[in-house]
Amino acid sequence: MSQVKESIEVDVPVRTAYNQWTQFETFPLFMDGVERVEQIDESLTHWVTKIGGVDREFDAEITEQVPDERIAWVTVGGTTEQSGVVTFHPIDPTHTQVTLRMDFDPEGLAETIADKFGFIDRQVTGDLKRFKKFIEERGTESGAWRGEV
Repeated sequence: MSQVKESIEVDVPVRTAYNQWTQFETFPLFMDGVERVEQIDESLTHWVTKIGGVDREFDAEITEQVPDERIAWVTVGGTTEQSGVVTFHPIDPTHTQVTLRMDFDPEGLAETIADKFGFIDRQVTGDLKRFKKFIEERGTESGAWRGEV
């Protein structure tokens, strides 16, 4: 298993950052390589990705969701092995630190090489930067799900 951990400060309140992150179907707007995310039910999502020319389709189960604090997940079924957590920490009333930690098992030679050369780390850093731009330009979330899992 490999691990990546990246953080970014966003210039919105913790509630706004968290609420936007719960809108999984908007992920393709700021996550490179994510083509589609479908919310199946309150704890199951279906992902379609194309990263480094490799197409993947998998389901992810939300294992923990605490409003304004954290969302944790793990892939279920299929061959893609991944788990992670995104946390939201208020810096002050208008700024939030978003931290993403992901554990994954690279599949095949291409993904193993990409991992060794830091491609995954750079991709996550870029995704967080695009999230920052996305939410700061909007100034408000596109929706919210405030339930707990």
